[in-house]
Parts: sequence; structure tokens; C-alpha cells
Amino acid sequence: MGTTKKIGFSEETIEMADIMKAFGHPARFEIVKFLLKSPTCICGDIVGFLPLSQSTVSQHLTALKKAKIIKGTISGNSICYCLNENTVQKIRDFINTLIVNPNSSECC
Repeated sequence: MGTTKKIGFSEETIEMADIMKAFGHPARFEIVKFLLKSPTCICGDIVGFLPLSQSTVSQHLTALKKAKIIKGTISGNSICYCLNENTVQKIRDFINTLIVNPNSSECC
């Protein structure tokens, strides 16, 4: 979303839109699901899990890191990735808001 298109929206709305946009590819969902099952992992583990090249997986990891959905720390020659619990909690809160406060208007 261009900078000018964000004027007039709250920081919370912009942040959640950026987070949701990061989920715009099935590989990113799979990476998050993989990380949900393991507290930490090394990039090679993720590459072995997905039917994608290492460079493609790296691009998806970069998108998830940019949206602050995952964190990565350098461990020797590898990067150890894990979910960013702060962002995961924001996602949970947003989804809970949708479930608890569904649109009450009768539509469709």
C-alpha cells in the first residue's frame, strides 16, 4: 500500500493490513504452521519442508520478517527463526474481535 494511501487510517489498522498482506501466499502460511509446531528452527529445515528453492523460501521469510510475524537470530552460519509472539497475539486479538463481534446487520 502506498504511503499516501495510508493517510487517515490508524496505525493499528495499517499494521494489521501489513500483517494480513504478508499471508498473501500459501508458502507463508506453511512456514507459520511449521514454526507453530517447533519453537525454533534453522532455515534449512524450512527449505526441506517446502517444495520451493532455498532462494524462494528466503524471499518468503523476508516478507514474514518485514511484517514482524517471525524473528530470526544468527546462530553460526545459520539463522534460527521463530514466531514473534507479540505479533501472533495481535493476530489472535484481531481474529477474536471478528468472531466475538461479527457484523450484526442482516446481509445476504
